[in-house]
Amino acid sequence: MALTAIDVFAGAGGLTVGLKRAGFRVVAAVELEPHSFATYKANHPEVKCLKQDITTVSGAALLELAETERIDLLAGCPPCQGFTSLTAKYKDKEDPRNKLVLEMARLAEELRPQAIMMENVPGLTRKGKSLYRRLRSRLQALDYRLTEGFLQVADYGVPQRRRRLVLLGGLGFKVALPDPTHSRVQTDDLAPWRTVRETIEDLAAPLTLPEAKARGRVERSQWHVVRQLSSQNAKRIKAAKAGEVWTHIPEHLRPKCHREGYVGFTNVYGRMEWDRPSPTITGGCTTISKGRFGHPEADRTISVREAALLQTFPPDYLLDTPYMEHVCNMIGNALPCDFAEAVGRGCAEQLRKQAVETSPPPTKD
Repeated sequence: MALTAIDVFAGAGGLTVGLKRAGFRVVAAVELEPHSFATYKANHPEVKCLKQDITTVSGAALLELAETERIDLLAGCPPCQGFTSLTAKYKDKEDPRNKLVLEMARLAEELRPQAIMMENVPGLTRKGKSLYRRLRSRLQALDYRLTEGFLQVADYGVPQRRRRLVLLGGLGFKVALPDPTHSRVQTDDLAPWRTVRETIEDLAAPLTLPEAKARGRVERSQWHVVRQLSSQNAKRIKAAKAGEVWTHIPEHLRPKCHREGYVGFTNVYGRMEWDRPSPTITGGCTTISKGRFGHPEADRTISVREAALLQTFPPDYLLDTPYMEHVCNMIGNALPCDFAEAVGRGCAEQLRKQAVETSPPPTKD
């Protein structure tokens, strides 16, 4: 049974990679940001993708684009920056992207897919509580039976610690959250968490951004590229210890704002550990002041390609932009492909089961 899916807020295509692996035929997608759109189309040329503001896209237009009358799964990862804990200090400022989560409800009303899959940060249920309630209420009014949970992507084979909110719904039936396949400690039933070591240890040394540009189009480097560190940041990363917080860096090497008893985010100016999953990959993944993004051993940050591998993008996935800021944002905003596959497989299994249970009995000759 061929299952159809639409990926809205498609980004660079991490969700689509997972849905394809899970057995879905992704028939349409929507992505507005030009660099993400170019990357999506470069890797998924068969998918009809609209480069358009989601608020201006109708369900009818998507069905016409997809050339189908039935959608099995509407899937999407609405922008989450307005709900993340990293923006807590701006809690009194309304992010205009926040209301985009309600586009999932609108498109469900117009498309009436058999199932819904939405991913976001856990903060949506707190900082965005009123919006999340409205989303749930509108879906329930359509008879979607909802299941939700906070899932750790490392429990599904992603070599990264990243908690996500997953909301699933079936039209008149429930869709269960996927069972974990990995755990912090190996058991008889579950494999151990995957690590940074098994994901990036065998890669050759990357180029710096100036070196990559000097060789021509930076995309030709497969984006195994790092930023060139300032002299001060080079000293800081050399002093950093794998897995330790920034307070282990001698005070004279810290930025002035991090001296004399400063208390704040600890996951900056640090290194990853070889034998654990990485910290959450963000758009700052090649900037040591924005996270614990130092390489476990080499005196550099992780490269763009290493960040993509920790997000479980395929090694040959084309990142179609010449700009460091854009490529890092694409990777940091993505849903890890292996996690998307795990959730997608659960949706596919339930959809196929539901199709069998509701199909009419065979006629007798």
